[in-house]
Amino acid sequence: MSTPEPSPIRELDVRPMLRAGEEPFQAIMEAVGALQPGESLRLVAPFRPVPLFSVMANRGFAASDRALDGGDWEVVFSPVAGIEAEAGLATGSSPSAMSWGDPIEELDLVDLEPPEPMVRILEALEDLKPGDVLFALLAREPVFLFPELAKRQHEWAGNFDASGTAYRLLVRHGGGRAHK
Repeated sequence: MSTPEPSPIRELDVRPMLRAGEEPFQAIMEAVGALQPGESLRLVAPFRPVPLFSVMANRGFAASDRALDGGDWEVVFSPVAGIEAEAGLATGSSPSAMSWGDPIEELDLVDLEPPEPMVRILEALEDLKPGDVLFALLAREPVFLFPELAKRQHEWAGNFDASGTAYRLLVRHGGGRAHK
């Protein structure tokens, strides 16, 4: 009797990219896009890539991380059985986004380069009341915005549209404000 094969793991070490001053996010997303069904991604980085956890959760992956010698980190992103990231609204910090109601404000930010979309979203949220919802359309997933939203106690949910060319983001004002 044979034992089942462990699920395959694709590896990506972003330490050389970061040492060279390169931004590894695109390479990570390309590696994720190349994963076969059931395949995991083992990422090695010189720090714990916390913002990436919500990005990968939105794509249906669970994170398992551990510290390595020398301050480096290993994170294995494994597909969660039964979760299809493209079906419906992938959640960020809130699984209840479908019950939030209609957005009070809508922003089309697809033509702006980072960090302008993040700045515009945070400014717009300053004018909203707790519970109000903002909708933003972006050219890419705003991975650096997610920690800022969490810091301000806002909830969010988002996903790519069917064509994969625009990221749709809902943010519900949580009442918190960050110090400027």
